[in-house]
Amino acid sequence: QVQLEESGGGLVQAGGSLRLSCVVSGRTFNTRVMGWFRQAPGKEREFVAAIGRTGGTTEYADSVKGRFTISSDNAKNTVTLQMNSLKPEDTAIYFCAMRDGFSVRRSAVDYHYWGQGTQVTVSS
Repeated sequence: QVQLEESGGGLVQAGGSLRLSCVVSGRTFNTRVMGWFRQAPGKEREFVAAIGRTGGTTEYADSVKGRFTISSDNAKNTVTLQMNSLKPEDTAIYFCAMRDGFSVRRSAVDYHYWGQGTQVTVSS
């Protein structure tokens, strides 16, 4: 059974930084893609960032490009999202997700496993 567990959320002032981590346990896949999504109240879940298994391919939503950085440590089965220059509009529940496949995707329907989410709140 695959489990994803996020940590690192919290309350931060605008302009501040947070670092989210996601640890994967259970069955792992050689063709694994990891992603971060977020969902604000009353809004649909949206893509934030994703990284291929080798770390050579990353993709970001335009809204976070240049501010957020996704990275992975395959030896520790961990993916991290470093969030800098946070804005109030970044407030959301952030979800870690894993896809069994080669290609990095932006759609939530392409991801097979999900964490429970961690709350990020950015005050103005």
